[in-house]
Formats: sequence, C-alpha cells, structure tokens
Amino acid sequence: MGRALRKGVLFTLLFAGFVVPAAADPMVMFLLGVAREIVESHAHRPPGPPPDTLPLPDMSKVYPGTSVEPEYLRRLIDDCFMYLSSSQRREIFDTLHAALIDPKNAAVRGPMIEYFATKALAVRAAQLKLAEMPWRDKEKLAEEFRQELPGLSEEDRQNLGKLLRDGLLPVPSDLNQLLLAAFEAPR
Repeated sequence: MGRALRKGVLFTLLFAGFVVPAAADPMVMFLLGVAREIVESHAHRPPGPPPDTLPLPDMSKVYPGTSVEPEYLRRLIDDCFMYLSSSQRREIFDTLHAALIDPKNAAVRGPMIEYFATKALAVRAAQLKLAEMPWRDKEKLAEEFRQELPGLSEEDRQNLGKLLRDGLLPVPSDLNQLLLAAFEAPR
C-alpha cells in the first residue's frame, strides 16, 4: 500500500509540473501536459448529472424491443423527405408505424428501423448533392435522361411520368422540372 501511495504522489507531482525529469521523453511530456489540461478543464467545469441519471427514452413511448420513439421516425421522415407534401410524409409515417407495432414484426423491428433510417438518410444526402449541382450539369443530366427514355417499356414510361408530374422523385424541384420537360419533349 505504501508503494502505491509513493507512486501516486510521484505521478501527482509529475502531473502537476513540480518535478520535470531532465531526460523525459517528449511524447510522455506531451501526454502529461494533455492530461493536465483535461483534469484542469474538468475541475473548472460545473458539475453535470451523474452518468447513471442521463435521460433515457420513455420506454412507454418506444417501439417494443427498441429504444426508438415514433417521434424520432416522424422527424426523420420530415427531414429526409422534404420534397413530399405533409400528407404524403404522414402517409409514410403511418404505414411504417403500423408495420412496427404489428406483433408479427416483433423479431424484425430493429432491423426495419435501421434499414428505413439508412435509406432515408441516403435519400436526403442524394437530394443535397443534387441541389448543389450546377445548373449546366442538371441540364446535361436531363438530356441524358431524355436519351434513355426510348428504352423504357410503355408501363415504365407511364409510371415515371406520373412520378415526375406528382413530384415524387427524390430530386430537387428544379431538377424535377427539367426531367419532366425532357420526359414530355417530343421524341
């Protein structure tokens, strides 16, 4: 016990900067300096809640077997599918919510949420990237789109036309208008 106390005092002195070994490794001195700054900043910080009192989700509001609240999914949908109307976003939420509370899906709730969140965030990232695209590149993209249209089946063309007219493709509105113009251009 005495040996541990001596080591603790020596470390404290080194740590406090009272004793600086002449031949100390610069990396050790750097790490000791960083440790000192961390301890000092921690000492001057107002006390926060103990780790065991950090807020937990209200378990009465989460999907069974997960820690995800429906409000989280609602916000995710609103943030990632801004190009849809509020009623369309509500429809997505209602459909997803119904699937998540269905007892038959108990074993796959977590993976369902993870899959949906991954896809929603990918849609949002793609939208942001397309929104930043220069106008000239958007025009080129619309022209390439127009050239690919003859290769589609009539059913696919009809479905694509409806999606463009209804604004349901996950693209910025200006690009949607360019694609729609390319779609409706005479062949």
